[in-house]
Amino acid sequence: MKVLSIGSDKNLFYDQSAVRQRMIEYGSITDELHIIVFCIKGEFSETRISGNVYLHPTNSGSKLFYFWDAAAIGKKLIKDPDQWLIMTQDPFEAGLAGYLIKRKRNVRLQIQVHGDFTSPYFARESFLSKIRISLATFLLPKADGIRVVSGRIKLSLKDYKLNKEPFIFPIYIDVKKIQAAEIKTDLHRKYPQFNFIILMASRLAKVKNIDLAIEATSEIVKAYPKTGLIIVGRGEEENRLKSKIKNLALGKNINIEPWNEDLASYYKTADLFLLTSNHEGYGLTIPEAMAAGCPVIMTDVGCAGELVKDGFNGLVLPVNDKEALIKDIKRLISEPGLKEKLKVNGLETIKKLPTKEEYLDLYKNSWNI
Repeated sequence: MKVLSIGSDKNLFYDQSAVRQRMIEYGSITDELHIIVFCIKGEFSETRISGNVYLHPTNSGSKLFYFWDAAAIGKKLIKDPDQWLIMTQDPFEAGLAGYLIKRKRNVRLQIQVHGDFTSPYFARESFLSKIRISLATFLLPKADGIRVVSGRIKLSLKDYKLNKEPFIFPIYIDVKKIQAAEIKTDLHRKYPQFNFIILMASRLAKVKNIDLAIEATSEIVKAYPKTGLIIVGRGEEENRLKSKIKNLALGKNINIEPWNEDLASYYKTADLFLLTSNHEGYGLTIPEAMAAGCPVIMTDVGCAGELVKDGFNGLVLPVNDKEALIKDIKRLISEPGLKEKLKVNGLETIKKLPTKEEYLDLYKNSWNI
């Protein structure tokens, strides 16, 4: 089978990125894997990243034309529709591109839902978010199959008139790779002034609600002044967040680092991994941190309730609840036994995740639509 994937992850064009390696592995179970990536003209060139995996940038003159240019590329690629499957990485612009190709070439379409667009927080983010909700409402019933990354997302789609029941399939994490990774950066050596280090790793975007972590830290350091918050990421909120840290006089306790691919070292040497998102599809960094033996605290989004059980292998708090977050962090700092319990139970939970071979088999089975 030949697979055409449509999405917006530009990290595919970087040699060492995790998503690029993941696509190469997906290519091993296809005859050909072609990936169309939304890009502005001149950013990237067409390239083959393995024997049968190809990247096609849209080279669009404007973001407004991403979906149209992606559809044009897809129509040229697909000659025999019976041999192809289209997968779109979202039910929005990528989903629209996939639908236009499906309508023209009569090819099967699987739409993937990685984020919780039904969350009330999603609609509040921007006018574009409201447009995307309308797109998803129109496109999802047109799909031949739908893949979701969590039971939470599946439940959120129960009122949509879908052709098939959504297939739950989280994103794969290479547990063995994380656990075998050498510690190249020890956060406690890098930041010797801290005796308790909180780690975050994400896009610096509104949906991640990093403000909540910063505001909680401003209270935590009053009782535990040697607590540090290390935020690894990049995004449109970076300058505003740095200004907030400065205005709260937290420059000695909070540091924002550029994104890097050595997160395993960071997970292994932090005392806590924190996710404060307003909504998530799954929250890939959570199982990654657990695999590295790092206790986690997260808002009640994504894999909370499925993978992470409150009080057993992590701590789960209501979205945007600063007082609950402060309380949970203080508990982990003051109760070493709780920290060890979450670590041990987290590692036991991760053992139950599918192996790479099992995951690829499940992934291929999800194409039977």
